[in-house]
Amino acid sequence: MSEHDAIEVITAKRDGGELTDSQIDWVVDAYTRGVVRDEQMSALAMAILLNGMTRHEIARWTAAMIASGERMDLSAISRPTADKHSTGGVGDKITLPLAPLVAACGVAVPQLSGRGLGHTGGTLDKLESISGWRASLTNEEFSAQLEKVGAVICAAGAGLAPADKKLYALRDVTGTVEAIPLIASSIMSKKIAEGSGSLVLDVKVGTGAFMKDLARARELAETMVALGTDAGMPTVALLTDMSTPLGLTAGNALEVRESVEVLAGGGPADVVELTLALATEMLAGAGRGDVDPAAVLASGAAMDSWNAMIRAQGGDPGAPLPVARETHVVAAPSSGVLTRLDAMAVGLASWRLGAGRAALGDPVQDGAGVVWHARPGDDVTGGQPLLTLHTDEPERFDRALEALSGGFDIDAAGTAYEPFPLVIERLS
Repeated sequence: MSEHDAIEVITAKRDGGELTDSQIDWVVDAYTRGVVRDEQMSALAMAILLNGMTRHEIARWTAAMIASGERMDLSAISRPTADKHSTGGVGDKITLPLAPLVAACGVAVPQLSGRGLGHTGGTLDKLESISGWRASLTNEEFSAQLEKVGAVICAAGAGLAPADKKLYALRDVTGTVEAIPLIASSIMSKKIAEGSGSLVLDVKVGTGAFMKDLARARELAETMVALGTDAGMPTVALLTDMSTPLGLTAGNALEVRESVEVLAGGGPADVVELTLALATEMLAGAGRGDVDPAAVLASGAAMDSWNAMIRAQGGDPGAPLPVARETHVVAAPSSGVLTRLDAMAVGLASWRLGAGRAALGDPVQDGAGVVWHARPGDDVTGGQPLLTLHTDEPERFDRALEALSGGFDIDAAGTAYEPFPLVIERLS
């Protein structure tokens, strides 16, 4: 690899230039090996945030991050593979019913997931509330389960895009998390290295999402779809609403319980709608567009896949889920139509109750979180339970209630409530 130096690469991007392929290859590799120091990569990340990158630069940067580690080979799997990634939101438990549903439709789902940080929940934290379930699998266990069960949700191994792990931690403490080229390459380097045949992206928009406005969410989605396409992995993105939290629960065990209700043929309408929309896209991407996921869900086959998936990772799908020791009910202050329930407020409250973590490695409470008893558009009566807060530590209630202050609106006049579409746009 041709030698460069960090100052040359930083100043090129600082001055608005386009980095060459060899500059990108060198700096990503040198940073992974510790030759380029954290303060130098911080300066480059800030230059990228301020000056952006071309489509070619982002594709090359992503390829360099993939090259920093191993690539998984799923070619031995007997069925087509499809993967899904969500940019994260509040009450976003969709992976839990979606992976077994798509598996029950004949498509294998290799889902490498993460842990929650801040107000957005982590899929692994949710599943770890199930007795005995384990997140870490060897590559051999991963492949064997994918072949036998058709769905795996587990932690990514350390060997997958190690450059991303290092850079992600740095972006977190240097105010450069928001750089779209770095978000897109972070997500897509792991997804491409994972080796799936196709990918569906769920890009959230709204108060409880990482991207608050539609234009930036669309730019991120378009960038990731281009990266997948350029890498030979068919990719589509749905822009979906995250101004209102998904379903009726935020937390770990609370969201598992709701996901099992969906698999049993019930559950909140919005969770079912988004699960089916994403399943339809995943099946189409895998060449199984003739299968109707709604019919498979109704048949109970997805629940069978869920039970098999949980058991394969040491979990007991029949064990009672943890319940928080303390609850606090928030009553509706007046009668009328609930016109707004802010996703960010609910997410912060759930986090403060113990469902999330402030730093990587912090413990989370399995039973903590928030249940809401009405959704925007519903009639409520003054004094009825509007939200129930769950935690093992009652001293957490005050801070959670602060987060919820101003987090909902009730319109006494019952003015016609205008629902926002859950799926806003499709990009391919």
